[in-house]
Amino acid sequence: MTTASQDTSGQHTPGNAVPGENPRHRSAEEIGRTEAGPRPLPPLGLTRAVPLPDVEEHTLDSGLRVLVAHRPGVPMVELRLRVPFAGDEPEHSAVSELLSSTLLTGTTSRDRVGIDDEMAAVGADLGVSVDPERLQIGGHGLAEGLPDLLSVLADVITSATYPDAEVARERDRLIERISVARSQPRTIAREALQRKRFGDHPITREMPTGDDVAAVTADQIRALHAAALVPRGSILTLVGDIDTAAAIAQVEKALGGWTSDVAARELSPPPAISPGDLQLVHRPGSVQSQLRLSAPALRRHDPRYAALQLANLVFGGYFSSRLMENIREDKGYTYGAHSGVEFVPGGAVLGVETDVASDVTAAALLETRYELGRLTAVPPTEAEVEAARSYAVGSLLISLDSQGGLASSLSALAADGLGIDWLRAHPARLEAVTTEQVAEVALEFFAPSAFTGVVVGDADVIGAGARALGGITGP
Repeated sequence: MTTASQDTSGQHTPGNAVPGENPRHRSAEEIGRTEAGPRPLPPLGLTRAVPLPDVEEHTLDSGLRVLVAHRPGVPMVELRLRVPFAGDEPEHSAVSELLSSTLLTGTTSRDRVGIDDEMAAVGADLGVSVDPERLQIGGHGLAEGLPDLLSVLADVITSATYPDAEVARERDRLIERISVARSQPRTIAREALQRKRFGDHPITREMPTGDDVAAVTADQIRALHAAALVPRGSILTLVGDIDTAAAIAQVEKALGGWTSDVAARELSPPPAISPGDLQLVHRPGSVQSQLRLSAPALRRHDPRYAALQLANLVFGGYFSSRLMENIREDKGYTYGAHSGVEFVPGGAVLGVETDVASDVTAAALLETRYELGRLTAVPPTEAEVEAARSYAVGSLLISLDSQGGLASSLSALAADGLGIDWLRAHPARLEAVTTEQVAEVALEFFAPSAFTGVVVGDADVIGAGARALGGITGP
C-alpha cells in the first residue's frame, strides 16, 4: 500500500493525503492564484512545423491518378481511393448506398470471409462510404502488406459479385439504420437545410428512404458498379513507410486491368445559396430545436480564404469563439454551437448550427443573429485574430501529423485541383493575414442578410416567439 510521500526535508508534499488527517482540497480558482494575484499564463511557444513529404504522382493508362507519399515513422500505409459517383436518377442514392454496403461481400475468387482473412493476415482493413459526390474506399495496413492490400482492392473493384444473399442481408440492415437515422433531429435538420439551400439538386440526396432501398435488386447494384465504378477521373492516394517508385509499380501491376471507356461522373455544381427567410420546420412533440443557418463562402483557391477561415473561427469555429461565449458560456442556451466552411462542387458554403431547448429557441436565434451582426459591426480585435491564427495553424499541423490525416487531406485537395504545395504554404498564408483583412471578409460574408436556413422544432411551442423576430416562414 502506498503511503503519503515525503520530500527530503521531511515535510509532506502537497496533494498527498496524510493518514488520520482530513486536508482541505483547494479549488481551481485557489490553485490558479497566488498572494500577488492570478498566476500568469506562460507565453505560447513557436509552432512546430510538420515536415511534409514530396508527393510522387503518376497517371495510369486507364486514367487512374495515383498519388504516393513516403511518410516513415510507423511501418504502415494508408490508402484512399476516391471515385466520382454522381447520378441523377431518383433511385441512384439507394442503389449506391447498398453498393457501398455490399462491395466487400464477395468476388469471383473470394467470399466475405476470405476477404477479411486476407486483410487480417497483413494487419489491414478496408471500408467503403458513399455520398452524392463520391464513393470512397479507405483503409490501412502494414507497409510490407501493400501488394496484398492492392490485390484485394483490385479484386473487389473489378470482380465483385454482390451475392443475392449478402445483398438481402445488407439491405435489411441498411433499412433499419435509415429508420433509426431518420428519427434523429440532426438528420431531419440536415435534410431540411439541404433542401432549403440547394432545392432538388442531387447533392441533397444524402440518405435514401427505406422504401427506395427495399426496392433495390442485386442486378441494379451490379449494373451501377459496371457503369460507374471506373478508373478515369478517380484518384488513389497512398501515404506511409513505402518506397514511392515501388508503390507506383505495385499499383500498376495490381490495378492495370481496371479499365473503362467512360470517365467517372462528377457531381454538377449546386445552385448558389440565395439569402432569405429561415424556414420553420414543424417537428411535433420535440423538446429541442435545431438552428441551421447558411450563406455563401470561399473556396480554398481564393486568396481571401485564409482570412475567411480566421473570421469563422472568431465567430463560431472553435470553443473560444464569440458564439460559444455568448449562447453557451454566458446564456447557457446550449452545450455547443459551431460554424464552419463546407466545400461543394465548384464552391463553398458557410454553416452555423446549434441545438437548444424549445423554450429558448427564439432567444438563441436572436443571439445568433446578434453575433453575426456584431462580427460585421464590431470587427475582430487583434487579440481575437491572433488566438484564432494560433488555433488554425496548430490544428492544421496536428491533422497532418499522422499518415491517415495526410492521406485524407491529399485526397480531398487533389479532388479540388490542389496539392501538397497548397498545404505547405497555408500556414504562411494564415500568418500573413491582417486584422483588417479579417474584418473585410467578416463584413462581406457574415452579414445576417447573407444567410438563409431552417429552424426545426415544435412549431406550436416555438412558432410565436420565432416569428416575432421576423424573417421566419413556415407553419
